[in-house]
Amino acid sequence: KLGSAKTHPSVPYTPSLFPGTTVPALLNSTSNQLYLHFYSDISVSAAGFHLEYKTVGLSSCPEPAVPGNGLKIGERYLVNDVVSFQCEPGYALQGHSHISCMPGTVRRWNYPPPLCIAQCGGTAEEMEGVILSPGFPGNYPSNMDCSWKISLPVGFGAHIQFLNFSTEPNHDFIEIRNGPYDTSHVIGRFSGTEIPGSLLSTSHETTVYFHSDHSQNKPGFKLEYQAYELQECPDPEPFANGIVRGAGYNVGQSVTFECLPGYQLIGHPVLTCQHGTNRNWDHPLPRCEVPCGGNITTQNGTIYSPGFPNQYPNSQDCTWIITVPAGYGIHLNFTLLQTEPYNDFITLWDGPQQTAPQLGVFTGNSVKKSAQSSSNQVLMKFHSDAANGGIFAINFYGLYRSVSSQCLTSCPVILQDLEGSGPVWGHQEEE
Repeated sequence: KLGSAKTHPSVPYTPSLFPGTTVPALLNSTSNQLYLHFYSDISVSAAGFHLEYKTVGLSSCPEPAVPGNGLKIGERYLVNDVVSFQCEPGYALQGHSHISCMPGTVRRWNYPPPLCIAQCGGTAEEMEGVILSPGFPGNYPSNMDCSWKISLPVGFGAHIQFLNFSTEPNHDFIEIRNGPYDTSHVIGRFSGTEIPGSLLSTSHETTVYFHSDHSQNKPGFKLEYQAYELQECPDPEPFANGIVRGAGYNVGQSVTFECLPGYQLIGHPVLTCQHGTNRNWDHPLPRCEVPCGGNITTQNGTIYSPGFPNQYPNSQDCTWIITVPAGYGIHLNFTLLQTEPYNDFITLWDGPQQTAPQLGVFTGNSVKKSAQSSSNQVLMKFHSDAANGGIFAINFYGLYRSVSSQCLTSCPVILQDLEGSGPVWGHQEEE
């Protein structure tokens, strides 16, 4: 035991200086070597010093306890040695992660060993991790409301798998929410003792919420999560004869399909990109086709031949009823007509039934022919026989009937068929 002013330069040291007349306290070296240096200047002599020393064994600090659900790193416990601690995944370290063996007559650590605790709530930002109910593997406490947020980079979701699960049925439960808010969509809610199946969140932020009531505490749950890339569903473009509306094709996003005028949507109008290992839409892609007939209530539009722009099939009998607001007539303009003469033809009536006056029968191969009704409804029928296809397109729009339009229903006229080869009875359109 020795008062030390300076240790040898080759040995790590912390120097201690002792001037004046105060007797230093008892000192303990932590090395098997010690360097003593005495210095006096040119003035004032004094009695000096007298010290005694003896050797002592360098005892170590006691082996620190390993926290439950944790591990200790470091096997040396001599003075100034440092030991560190880590917790198993899902547990939070409570205390100091590093402790040091202190010098002194009684060896001790500068801090007590830490604990590893399964906490109520938290944030997980790693690409994979573990979430535990409070106190796991012991029973969770009563009256708990805990929320964990899994926060991953944008473009990733969380694959969640339960390893342990036991709660009071119905009263204590866990919810997995597809987003960071209390109002986010719940993709799983579980209670009881049956281990839930795996889940895939479709958001880069996922919430795990746990609730327990005042009674019947159970061991709770242990779950693992792993990030997975949220790829896009197949691009639905180009969508023939229609329009696709939507912000994107990522998991959970939806797109809407609309057909161009004259076409009818076959299939689901709204598709949602499904989560899962393979990205795909929740329904097959729809298509836009020309219907063989139907009720049309728009004030303007186009009627195409079935299968347009391809040729219409054989043996077709199609019926359309066009309705515009009361007080309007209907103007129809044949912008395209290529049918087998006489055998394939279009008939128009000035009303919703075949008992109404006939506006004309149109067949052959020509354009720039038109008809006009005095009624706000027109019946249109198309017939094709068993041979030779064709194609047609008819634009229509509602036309307000003025008081001077006196000849819309009472002036018969002979119209030429669109081939110009024979008469077709109809009614004069208003000029």
